[in-house]
Amino acid sequence: MLKLIKGLHHFQSEIFLSQKDLFERLAKGQNPDALFITCADSRINPNLITQTNPGDLFILRNAGNIVPPYGAANGGEGATIEFAVSALGVKDIIVCGHSHCGAMRGLLHPEELSEMPAVATWLSHAESTRRTVKENYTDLTDEQLLNVTMQENVLAQLENLRTHPAVAARLAGGNLNLHAWSYKIETGEVFSYQPDEGQFLRLTELPVANERRRSRLAAVTSI
Repeated sequence: MLKLIKGLHHFQSEIFLSQKDLFERLAKGQNPDALFITCADSRINPNLITQTNPGDLFILRNAGNIVPPYGAANGGEGATIEFAVSALGVKDIIVCGHSHCGAMRGLLHPEELSEMPAVATWLSHAESTRRTVKENYTDLTDEQLLNVTMQENVLAQLENLRTHPAVAARLAGGNLNLHAWSYKIETGEVFSYQPDEGQFLRLTELPVANERRRSRLAAVTSI
């Protein structure tokens, strides 16, 4: 806690003062560029890896960066997505998974969740991911299986996003782009799913084309 308090003092006495104009503008309203959906894992910081400022990203975080299909859960995810799209008018939605994801490990090993029933129930929204991996990927090492599960889960959440009316309407009008990203903690690399290649490739610049329906992952990628 002492570390957090010291951080607050540093922010207020130095960081805030150096960006006072920015925060004064933000006090009048927000106009984020994108909705960034990612895991609650403490090792991923959306603003840090994208080098964005406060106000640039509307961020939704939960265990496993899961987006329940519309109407499947009475939680904050649907409301956050609807507000970002309908009220804030974001042009892009990014779902970003990450390496070494504990939620995806739990999805693969439900027996480890016997003392965490709330987590097990939440991960049931990713059942399609578990079945996709179980039925389509064999002869992989544990680490490869965890990685491909994370990637398949990101793609599954894009499909779930399409069930949300606000998202579906904006997609139909060509006013919204969906992106599937994966972040490699140990190298800082970010990979983006490329439908034409059927796999995640290292991201060198932000995609601008509409995300199209995916094909099966061509191969286990190297991240």
